[in-house]
Formats: sequence, structure tokens, C-alpha cells
Amino acid sequence: MSSRTPFVTKDHPRYKWVALSNTTLGMLMATINASIVLISLPAIFEGIHLDPLEAGNVSYLLWMLMGYLLVTAVLVVTFGRLGDMYGRVRIYNLGFVVFTAGSIALSLDPLTGAGGALWLIGFRLVQGVGGAMLFANSTAIITDAFPAERRGMALGINQVAAIAGSFIGLLVGGVLAVVDWRAVFWVSVPIGILGTVWSYRSLHETGTRNPGRLDWPGNITFAVGLVAVLTGITYGIQPSGGRPTGWTNPWVLGAIVGGLAVLALFVVIEVRSRAPMLDMRLFRIRAFSMGNLAGLLAAVSRGGLQFMLIIWLQGIWLPLHGYSYDQTPLWAGIYMLPITIGFLVAGPLSGTLSDRFGARGFATGGLVLVAATFVALIFIPVNFAYWEFAVITFLNGVGSGMFGAPNRSAIMSAVPAKERGAASGVAGTVQNAGSSLSIGVFFSLMVVGLASTLPAALRSGLVSHGVGTAVADQVAQLPPVGSLFAAFLGYNPVQSLLAPTGVLETLPPADAATLTGKEFFPQLISDAFHHGLVVVFTAAAIMSLIGAAASLSRGKRFVHDDGQLAVVEPATVAAGAPATRSAA
Repeated sequence: MSSRTPFVTKDHPRYKWVALSNTTLGMLMATINASIVLISLPAIFEGIHLDPLEAGNVSYLLWMLMGYLLVTAVLVVTFGRLGDMYGRVRIYNLGFVVFTAGSIALSLDPLTGAGGALWLIGFRLVQGVGGAMLFANSTAIITDAFPAERRGMALGINQVAAIAGSFIGLLVGGVLAVVDWRAVFWVSVPIGILGTVWSYRSLHETGTRNPGRLDWPGNITFAVGLVAVLTGITYGIQPSGGRPTGWTNPWVLGAIVGGLAVLALFVVIEVRSRAPMLDMRLFRIRAFSMGNLAGLLAAVSRGGLQFMLIIWLQGIWLPLHGYSYDQTPLWAGIYMLPITIGFLVAGPLSGTLSDRFGARGFATGGLVLVAATFVALIFIPVNFAYWEFAVITFLNGVGSGMFGAPNRSAIMSAVPAKERGAASGVAGTVQNAGSSLSIGVFFSLMVVGLASTLPAALRSGLVSHGVGTAVADQVAQLPPVGSLFAAFLGYNPVQSLLAPTGVLETLPPADAATLTGKEFFPQLISDAFHHGLVVVFTAAAIMSLIGAAASLSRGKRFVHDDGQLAVVEPATVAAGAPATRSAA
């Protein structure tokens, strides 16, 4: 054993567990970081002395959330291809270094105001680069290290860490934001340093390389197209031209349509390229193409669920149950723990069982269960009994866990060894692009729904408690996105809306207390919010069912062994026998 590798060599029987534990740490760190800022934004903006609810600052808020997801989604396929060319471990290790450097810079932000926000956004993008390197190669490293009959279990653990990390980040961020806003970024530094040293000293290249030139036309068109689409979605959420959202803004429409056109050009380039960034022939493998389609739909519906549940808990349920608005971010993370527990229970178990019985049944059944939970959420009242909410969200986590690990295992096992980096990159792009798309789609659906009912309800409620009609009309006409963001960030929405007018100081104390209390806004918004939830969760249920149909159509289990694509019967895999029948 060399002095550089005090753990195990690549041929050691325990090496696969070293690879699994290190890559799982990397995925957990990257996904916790994606959501930890989400719950900590009030403390972050207070720390840099910037009001996130001022109209001009909404862009800072959204880019701090979306920038990391956008960069990660854009670069994972590129870094997956670079991993195929130059070594997956090499790119993965570099990802730990870049991510850790970004975390250190974030925690040292020396600026305040807009400058401080731009510093944070810039180094969140740097973190996104490191996260893309980790996302792109972690599952490929695991696939290289584990034999086909154990990959489901290994990828199950890895994927549960990736998905559960987004919910763990909510809880960790809520706790650390109370201590110090910089602690939200400090937490990644020791983990990043540990992971960097550990990965450089313990991981080895075990995969098959696919040397060749970097496909610059493919990389550029893919990056430009996806950046344009996701940027358009980011600005589509924001108010524009007096409208509650910006979807009719010509620049937004141009970015999305133009981005889709560039992505279509990317496909043409890849089909004709001798050394493509992504071999489009992989999509001829039904297990790969249908698995990624199902993964995209699952990611969109899961991201929408997380976003809506945070608003539901922080804006309505927790205030109605006596929690002050500044406490709701922390408690929302705590009350959403059943989803994480469901992931942790179902993910590794379904991954292990899929090694024996195949992925199709688990992945399909998981998405059907997820769809059922979306329907169930529609039928519980806005002011629900918590046990109902806990049971439904736990089952949603179980369904997502049943789907995630077997689906990723089937995708990675179906491609040739030399293409595993690119395939891992595609799966990572699907997951991160789905998360970005979900925020744009579901948040817009909710805002449009509220825009038709909230202004009238808000006006009448304000007038009934002594606010003059002129001020009530002014406040009621403000875009509902402000009210949603206030609830989402742990601010009292009515106090945030009325504070600039100065009217609170002129009202009788009883009326002012009622308007800024814990029940006025939740009761005011409940009916309109439930109407929006029906639309959002119906769309999510439909997406989940379409994803289930795609998963069902993937066919029998496909495993690429020794360069030959084979259909492997589950019993054959369980027995450890080699593949014997070529795929049709």
C-alpha cells in the first residue's frame, strides 16, 4: 500500500465501501447546500443589511436560490464527459476542492447591501461548479466500484443521501441561522476539507476511460440553451409590467423559446459529432431514456412539493398554531421530517431489493404512491391535524425512496462502462433542471391563482380593521408574490406590506394587533391558497403518473457487461450468473 493511500487499494474487497461512503458524503454536502440557504435567507439578508422584500431585491433573492441549481444543471453533463475522458475520480476530487473554496469565500463576505448579495451569488455559482463535478461523477464511481448485483443497494444509499439532503438542509439551516448567518456557510467548510483529503487519499480510478477531444460545439450549445431556459424561468417568476408574473414578458419568452431552439441545435450537433459530449445513441436504450424521463417528472413534482409545503407551513399552519413568523423557518424544517424519514427507510431497502427483483416494479410503484399522496394532500384541510400531514408526507417520502434508487441503478447499469460519466451527468442534469423547473412552474401556478382572489380579500380585510380605502387599495394591488415571499421567508406578510405606508402607527392598538397577529393573514389566504394547492398538486399527481407509465415501459432489466447489452432476468442477477441474452 502506498503512502498516499492509507485506507485500501482499488483491488481490496473493502474499496467499494470506501468509494460509497466518500461519494455519499459528497452528494449529501452538495444537496444540503442547495436547500440550507433556502431556509436561512431572512438571517442572511439581515446580516448583509438588505431587505429581501423590496422590489429591486427580489432578483438577488431568486438568484441566490436558483443560481446554484442553474450552474449545477448546466455543467453536470460536461463534467461527466470530462470524467469519462480524464478520470472520474480526478474530476470528483477537484469538485470537493472547488466546493470547499466557494464555502470559505461565502463565509468571509466582507460587503453589505447589494455588494454583499452579489458576492454571495457569485460564490454560490462557484459552489455550483464544484457541486456539478460531484454530481456528475459520484454515481459513475459507485457503478465502477460495485458489481451489477450490488449496485442497486449502493446507489440506493447514495440517492437517499442526495434527496434527503435537500430536506436535512432545511432543518440544519433553520438551526444555524439562529446562531449566525455565516454559520450556514461555515458548516460546509470542515466537511469539504475532510472530504477533499479523504477523496484524494482513498479513491482510485477503476472505470473505463473514453479518450477523445472535448466537444466544444456541443458543450457551448448545451450550456447556452439550458442557461437561457432556466434564466427565463427565474425571471418568469418575478412580477413584470404590472402583472403578477413575468411569463408574458418578451425577454422571458425569447429566452425560453431561444434556449429550446439552441438545445435542439445541440441534439443535431451531437448526432453528427465524431466525439460527442453526449452520445445520443444512449437514448436508444429504453431503460436509459425512459428512466431519465421518469426521473425528470419525479424531480419536478418533488421540487414543487417541497416549495409548496414550506409556504403552507410557514405562511398558514404554523402561525395558526401559535408560532411567531420568525420561528416558522426552523419549525417548518422540523415538521417536514417525516418526508426525510420516508426516504431513509425506503431508499436503501428498495435499492437492495431491486438488485434481486429488478427496478421496474419498485420505481413504478413508488411514483404511483407519490401520485396518491398528492391527491391525499388536496383533500386534507388547510388547517390540518398534524398526524394526517405526517402520514401523507411520510408515504410520499417512501414512494420517492422506492423510485429514486432503483431508477438510478437501472439507468447506470444500462450504459457501457466508458459512457458512465456522461450518463451520470445526464441523470444529474435531469434532477437539478427538474428542481429549477418545479420552482418556476408551481410557484407561478400558485401566484396566478392568488392574483385572482387575494387582492379583494386583502382589501376587505384591511378596511374592516380601520385601514383607509386608499391605502387598502394600494396594498391590495401589490403583486401577491410579495406576500408569498414574506411567508416563505418567515416575515409577517401584513406587517411587511403595511410598514412602508406608516398606517400601523395611526390605527387603534387592537386593530393593529389583529392585522399583525398570527391569525389574520393565514385566515385571509386560506381559501385562495387551497384553490392554488388543488391546481399545483393535481399537476404534480399527473406528472407522477406519467413518470410511472414511463418507468413501466422501460422493459426488463438491461445490464451492460463487457461491452454487450443484455436483458438480465432478475433471478439470473440474484444468482450472480452472467448475462446470456442480447437485448432486442
